[in-house]
Amino acid sequence: MRGKNALFSAAVILLILGSPVFAYRQVIDLGTLGGTSSRASSINDSGQIVGCATNSSGYKRACLFDSTGGGANTDLGTLGGSQSCAYSINNNGKIVGYAIDNYGSTYACLFNSTGGGNNKNLGTLDSVPTSPTYGGGNYGSAYCINDNGYIVGQARKDVQSGGSILSYLHACSFDQTIPWSNYDLGFFVGTTSLAYSINNNNQIVGYDSTSGFSRACLFGYPNGTHNIDLGTLGGHSSIAYSINDSDLIVGLVGYSTALPPSWYYHACLFDSSGGGDNIDLGTLGGLSSVAYFVNSANQIVGYATDSSGQQKACLFDSTGQGNNINLNTLIDPTSGWILKEASCINNNGWIVGYGTHNGIDQAFLLTPEPASALIMAVGAVIAASRRRRK
Repeated sequence: MRGKNALFSAAVILLILGSPVFAYRQVIDLGTLGGTSSRASSINDSGQIVGCATNSSGYKRACLFDSTGGGANTDLGTLGGSQSCAYSINNNGKIVGYAIDNYGSTYACLFNSTGGGNNKNLGTLDSVPTSPTYGGGNYGSAYCINDNGYIVGQARKDVQSGGSILSYLHACSFDQTIPWSNYDLGFFVGTTSLAYSINNNNQIVGYDSTSGFSRACLFGYPNGTHNIDLGTLGGHSSIAYSINDSDLIVGLVGYSTALPPSWYYHACLFDSSGGGDNIDLGTLGGLSSVAYFVNSANQIVGYATDSSGQQKACLFDSTGQGNNINLNTLIDPTSGWILKEASCINNNGWIVGYGTHNGIDQAFLLTPEPASALIMAVGAVIAASRRRRK
């Protein structure tokens, strides 16, 4: 029996070698900034990782993580306030997210990657900065920067209506060269929209509001005139989180016609034409799942619930056949980790996200085993099997 088990293990490794699924090394704990928790949001093809981590004062700060897990993490600072978070890093090392200024307002931010300050406030959709008390304060957040340097997210737009000011949150393309010259990506019918992702073809996805529900959207110009509603799977709502350079779009859809909080949702691969041929990516046996990112190899990551309702980091089967992989099954079960969410996978198969390590929320990095190491492992397993049979 021991020989059969060894051969089975070798067969599993060979199957991994012949598929897009990697075997992973021990999980790397990316640490914090002196606090107790962290989350990783994005990783580029050079292995640079950003997200946010708490400092020794308990404030959440934008963080450039030490990918070795050695703890040499960089606090990227703020705009004069106490908190910030980094959501995206491109292949040129440019980092965006949000930061709070010294008046307590939240703005989209282009971070200095050295942590030396000089972070850039990307502004809102107003033509000029206003006082911190204007309409309750300003707001912006940058969610993605592509390799061309284009930045998208959400920003506040204040509109004069009679004797009052109406405030809206619109999807926004930020201009990092001319302050406060940002572009409003518009909306369908409602008043709220948000851009989560821009690919290197400068195509933008996120969500738009219509009839009180969020709908996954492929944004167009000018001013939302050509925005495409990407639809659902029969439910009310959907959100697009990521688009790759092959125009694959992933996110989530409300899977039932029930209203929140009783509704549930599934990860989805959207039909980019808006024709409705969306693909349900399923779960891990539970009710809900979300796809957060798709890389150039069409590998999709996010999270899904299992049959016991527990949230687990997930690598999705992009065909929609349901062969999704709980990433916890690819790591050492004695590591102390429960991987809860995979937020990004780069084009080398490196995955970042967050989980609990010995019960504490921490950012993680998974790196694939090199093929040579797996081949050696196969050889060692087969050799051991033969020795036991003699």
